[in-house]
Amino acid sequence: MIEQFPGDCEFVIALGHKGNLVREYLELAHPDRQFIFQHVVPFEGKGSGLGLSLLFCEKYLQQPFIFLSCDTLVKEQIIVPDHNWMGYSQIENVSDYRTLELESDYVNQICEKGINNDNQRPYIGLSGIHDYQLFWKAMHSGKATAIRQGEVYGLRKILSKTKVSAYRYTWFDTGNPKALAITREAYRQVDEPNILEKENESIWFVRDKVIKFSDNKKFIANRIARAKELLGFIPNIQESRENMYGYQRVEGKVLSEAITVSLFDKLLSQCSIFWKLRPLNGNEELAFKNLCMDFYKDKTYKRIDLFYKKFDKKDGTELINEEEMPLLSDVLKTIDWDWISNGLPGRFHGDFHFENIIWSKREDKFTFLDWRQDFGGDLKNGDIYYDFAKLLHGLIVSHELIARDKYTVTWDENKIALNLHRKQILIDCENIFNQWIKSNGYDLKKVRVLTALIYLNIAPLHHYPYSMFLYGFGKRMLVHELKYNF
Repeated sequence: MIEQFPGDCEFVIALGHKGNLVREYLELAHPDRQFIFQHVVPFEGKGSGLGLSLLFCEKYLQQPFIFLSCDTLVKEQIIVPDHNWMGYSQIENVSDYRTLELESDYVNQICEKGINNDNQRPYIGLSGIHDYQLFWKAMHSGKATAIRQGEVYGLRKILSKTKVSAYRYTWFDTGNPKALAITREAYRQVDEPNILEKENESIWFVRDKVIKFSDNKKFIANRIARAKELLGFIPNIQESRENMYGYQRVEGKVLSEAITVSLFDKLLSQCSIFWKLRPLNGNEELAFKNLCMDFYKDKTYKRIDLFYKKFDKKDGTELINEEEMPLLSDVLKTIDWDWISNGLPGRFHGDFHFENIIWSKREDKFTFLDWRQDFGGDLKNGDIYYDFAKLLHGLIVSHELIARDKYTVTWDENKIALNLHRKQILIDCENIFNQWIKSNGYDLKKVRVLTALIYLNIAPLHHYPYSMFLYGFGKRMLVHELKYNF
């Protein structure tokens, strides 16, 4: 919405819940815009309300202004507030919204939720307030009612004194989950990346800028610190705040859209330079092995326990694709964790798969995105075997196909059924990668066991039902790779 206003507009932003994150985002995404931020106290609980948020902003709005709700998006140009007006839209069910009773092109009455007549249209939380002095006088005199009703209290007073125009907009609501899903589809770009949602992370694309967010400040700080280690292979971070950082959008295609056998060979050649081993002394080597033990063994048990708690599941012997399966806990006991934890210390990415790699044909260059913030707390060294496994996990389970729902999973009391679409080019790349690992003297079995563990580890971090798929797929692969006999 900000981009639909002229460049010289001032934006007065009322801040409440997670207000610091709103401010960080706006400053990173729109550094050329002028924002005035006003903290509202209280922003929730007794005495709070939309009207109070408005009154906190009053001193900055002593001129005609536009009111825009934070959950409203429209496609059309915003009308200048050189007269009083209110925005409406055309939808089938208006019972969840305040409505405008219209007469010709004017507002006749502002109605509360639940009133649904033929000549009423939903009010979309967008208004031009020209008679601002009358508006503020009404908001003050309305006291608790004005605080509860918000801007419509002042607009009703304006409506009692003068005409208020009504303008129809193509409206997209983001105020509830169902409406938000519809809005996301409407604004989806044809070439936008396939990003699997996580509860505590987001990534936004604003013109030629990319903004990465996490609710974990240490996560962001470590990401920024690690950028120095990966210089030349990742984008340069331009700006940062406590919970997010921004960088110039990289031109090119995500590798999943450009991949060929020859390009994969080229990637592996580049990776041979990127995966730089670092020699460790005796004490450092022991510390790194202990780090790997915690990262692989301890974290795996914690993540599996989290999965059971989050999705109300328990360790069982359900058939997976009609194959008999043991308890996962029994399978984990057979793993030689010393063997798994004997890693390769060096420069690593940490989330190395095709959706995090950009290929620029024009520059003949790969750029790696969304690198891991640390490896068990270590910002410099990680286990290169982990990168091998992350790459393999993406070749087997394509993020692109998951984003397009090209998988199925059912979990009944006694069996789990999985189905996964795969691209032939990714199968070819998997075969090439398996051979590359062996020909370079690495342990293919370790890579494949780690890959199975990755699926189990990320299962509780993703949405349902993909989480169910990851657990079942990871367990089945682990049984196969360990050749578990029961």
